[in-house]
Amino acid sequence: MWIGSTLAGLGGQLTIVTVMLHVFELTASTFAVSMVAVAGLVPMVIAGLYGGMLADAFDRRRVALIAATITFSATLLLATLTWSGLETIWWLYALSIIISSANAVGMATRTAIVPRLIPRDLLAAASALNGITIGVMVMIGPALAGTLVALTGYGWTYTIDVVLMLAMFLGLWTLPRLLPEGTIVRPGLESLVDGWRFLKRSGNIRMQYLLDIVAMTFGNPLALFPALGTVLLGGGAITTGILTAAVAAGTFVSSLLSGRIVRYRWHGRGIARAVQTYGAAIALFGAVLLFGVFLPPASENSPHIALIALACLALALSGAADNVSSIYRNTMMQAAVPDAMRGRLQGIFIIVVTGGPRLGALYVGALATVTSLWFPPLLGGFLVIGLAAMLARLSPRFRAYDAMNPEP
Repeated sequence: MWIGSTLAGLGGQLTIVTVMLHVFELTASTFAVSMVAVAGLVPMVIAGLYGGMLADAFDRRRVALIAATITFSATLLLATLTWSGLETIWWLYALSIIISSANAVGMATRTAIVPRLIPRDLLAAASALNGITIGVMVMIGPALAGTLVALTGYGWTYTIDVVLMLAMFLGLWTLPRLLPEGTIVRPGLESLVDGWRFLKRSGNIRMQYLLDIVAMTFGNPLALFPALGTVLLGGGAITTGILTAAVAAGTFVSSLLSGRIVRYRWHGRGIARAVQTYGAAIALFGAVLLFGVFLPPASENSPHIALIALACLALALSGAADNVSSIYRNTMMQAAVPDAMRGRLQGIFIIVVTGGPRLGALYVGALATVTSLWFPPLLGGFLVIGLAAMLARLSPRFRAYDAMNPEP
């Protein structure tokens, strides 16, 4: 499952970056790029909630396979439309919505499976290993997408994703049948209310959700990258890929050096501090972009190399901080939540970690449209620092969370 998810995730990163570049070419609008993420928010929320209920009621292997089939089919249609020249902005939006919704179901289900495959004392290490995987696929995927779009066009990148997606089926087919343990509640209103009641009395889980939403809403500059490569930093699609890969490089390195991180038992404090560090890195990224305003205009063939390097360093720091937070958040979710409830809580968790960036895309897209490209990350970074400090201060129980005695 790990190998299959890695290869499929690499292809998925190709498609994410290529769709952003595709939309920007069709519209020349950063706001239109941000709407790719925003448009899928409500369907993804519904899919995540219902997918979590499915994972708590049926064989999780089967649920994950069905979600993977839908993702594969939508990606295949995207490639077919592009090769035939029939793609439009609305097709790109619609298929992106379908892919993100199916991925929400698949991710929630696969994550709920992990604690059934390994002992609890290895969950943090498994989360760190997953960070290495994410780092590799995001470093290679966006850079490769930018290069392929620049050299060959859009059709090939979508097609490669179709081929890589086949690996996900291989990983899932090797799993045994995995029914939830404990009382099974059939999908529906009762299941949803049951999950909501559990979350309502689970203050530690709620707090990690809030901190992640704050970080991703105000500190996610991804939707700016196509415009930065075209307007401010130069280098075009290749710069877009490099900036995205820089975030993953930080994730990768922090995972490789995560030995002491996974042994730190105070996960609530770790999350709060990592989120504040993330905000500082995003503010630094905004400051780098502000400096670029005073330099001569850049172009696709004449990029600001030094400025791109500084921006990549700031983004790598943000990726490292976010990964540390992710290790503790994933471990808390998998250790503190009972198996019969894990699918529904993972569904909500996926909504948080994927919905937050979509709100962030709306934030940076709208604010950059009325101000400048450097302003959203600079302001957002300071907002993340302040809000995270305030939330942690208001929750002493979260700060005292002990991985040796996990409590939701």
